[in-house]
Amino acid sequence: MSRATRRQSGLLSCIAALNAAFLFFNRHVYAACIVHVLPGRAGPIVMAFAVRVMRSAPLVLLALCFAGAASAQPPRPEAAVKEVQVKAAYLYKFAGFVDWPASAFSRPDSPLVIGVAGNDELAGQLEQVVVNRSVGGHPLAVRRLRRGDAPAGLHVLYVGSAGAEPGAWSELLAAARGLPLLTVGDAVDPANNMIRFIMVDQHLRFEVALGQVAPSGLKISARLLAAALRVTGAS
Repeated sequence: MSRATRRQSGLLSCIAALNAAFLFFNRHVYAACIVHVLPGRAGPIVMAFAVRVMRSAPLVLLALCFAGAASAQPPRPEAAVKEVQVKAAYLYKFAGFVDWPASAFSRPDSPLVIGVAGNDELAGQLEQVVVNRSVGGHPLAVRRLRRGDAPAGLHVLYVGSAGAEPGAWSELLAAARGLPLLTVGDAVDPANNMIRFIMVDQHLRFEVALGQVAPSGLKISARLLAAALRVTGAS
């Protein structure tokens, strides 16, 4: 099997895993999927599946673990590739759990554009994920951003931090402030990121900062919030 075929298989596995989790979302039951990347394995593994049952009783969290303890081996290039695949799958799924104001689209069938800054590898993976896919009647598109580009016309913006100088994308994030634009990143101290990726024991999770969301006019589904590792700024 070629490297390209293996990567494509990994992408499909990531999307399938997230779909399996999000399919369980409804008004009463929330589900969260933890995707684990093991060095040397052919693809990501669903390591844990969490279901939050919302009834009149207090919140109940049931966790089913399907694999052993995390590997203690240091990260390898294959693991880094799979992390990029999982991030691409997440960015695609995030779009389905956010409501944009009508003013964010010029037409009902206008593309929903996901911008990627500072990570060309992730942009390439995401371009494969969104082929022939749409969200809410909007075909998905990916735009690669360079230093000095404006965020106008974007609906989701991922800003990478690996290898970037401190504040490298501060101008872009500042320009995104107040726009109907979901900002995602993995910086430890993001300027405007609404969603931040975080690795926890080699599990790729995410946090949501509702305080950053408020000025944008976006509405994030409670189902997405339920899947987050942490939600801050909730009233």
